[in-house]
Amino acid sequence: MYLVSSSLRFGALLIAGFAAVFYMTPPLLRTVGLRAFSMASEAYKAGSVSAAYVTCPNDTVAKDIARGLVERKLAACVNVIPQITSIFEWKGKIEEDSEVLLMIKTRTSKVSALTEYVRSVHPYEVCEVISVPIEQGNAPYLSWVTDTVPE
Repeated sequence: MYLVSSSLRFGALLIAGFAAVFYMTPPLLRTVGLRAFSMASEAYKAGSVSAAYVTCPNDTVAKDIARGLVERKLAACVNVIPQITSIFEWKGKIEEDSEVLLMIKTRTSKVSALTEYVRSVHPYEVCEVISVPIEQGNAPYLSWVTDTVPE
């Protein structure tokens, strides 16, 4: 009998100890722990978000296109990456140009509409619009993209 009651007492003390440590832990550490648990439990459907890439002749064109994409809810976020060098063949000649790269995060289902918008405002005769589906990443960020860009 003594053995059973001491085991129960030990278990109760152990649970009380864990509870005390949890509630006495600084709020920041508790938040980090809870966030890590929630991130691990969030589901993301692979490929439902894509990263699209567009090259632009200069910063002004790049920012105009980026702003238009976000305003029209065709993209959640557009990174404007300055000063890239592109080397390509165009009309039988090797060309080298300084360009600006847009990295666009959107729903995969919006890539066609995004492409049509870019083509309608882009100054190039044939503009680059390519995309790749995102298989995995930070689930809260990918959820934010899908929340920001409506279906």
